Amino acid sequence: MEDKRQKLSLKRDVGLAGAVSLIGGTMIGSGIFMSPQTVLYTIGSPGASLVVWAACGLLVIMASFCYAELGTVIRESGGEYIYILRTSGPVLAFLLIFSSVFFVRPAGVAGIALSFAQYVVAPFYSDCAPPVVVVKCVAAAAIITLATVNCLNVRFSMSVQVFFMVAKVLTLAVIILGGVVMLVRGHNENFKDSFANTNVGINPIGIAFYQGLWSYDGWNNLNYVTEELKRPEKLMRLGEGGCGMKKFGNPGVRYVL
Repeated sequence: MEDKRQKLSLKRDVGLAGAVSLIGGTMIGSGIFMSPQTVLYTIGSPGASLVVWAACGLLVIMASFCYAELGTVIRESGGEYIYILRTSGPVLAFLLIFSSVFFVRPAGVAGIALSFAQYVVAPFYSDCAPPVVVVKCVAAAAIITLATVNCLNVRFSMSVQVFFMVAKVLTLAVIILGGVVMLVRGHNENFKDSFANTNVGINPIGIAFYQGLWSYDGWNNLNYVTEELKRPEKLMRLGEGGCGMKKFGNPGVRYVL
């Protein structure tokens, strides 16, 4: 008798709006509201901080082009784990996923949740700093809530993601418009001698780039759910800007790119 094996397949419930919100909604997080002051303080001048932000954005754009191509060639969920597994073997893939699951991802989620909790509890402690225990409890509650939502239903979690993305985009729009109004009124003193007092050194530049890239984090999230996209070859090109390639080879063998 022929050995027929059933392969686990995920429901393709993520459409264009969900795909865009998965990238944009994750990138526009607590980092962009907290990192600018750290970048400015570290690098020492407004002009240099703008250069850092532009350079970080350019790096993210180039990396997203690569991920868009990989997502259309290897149409499997998992992101960089599946790409390393198919191209470099299971050992390197295991090292990546081990460090990611136990160290990188938990630290990143904890940082984002703590930043979110700081903003949430700040109105209740206007005269003093909020207690650390309260901030940690709010952060833990946010993590548990979002994890539960994502486990319950894909469509519902995408709806939540779209809602928060719209809210964050509107918040950023208000901040940007406020800045434009201030510039129009002549408050441009920060742009005079904008590169004065710039801290030129490996340490300040490295910290500034780290903070900038952390704020851009989330640009690669779409590749983790490739098998849940309705039309991955189209959404990858729209969501991350790649030109797209046809799928080739067998998912059970390694790829040589």
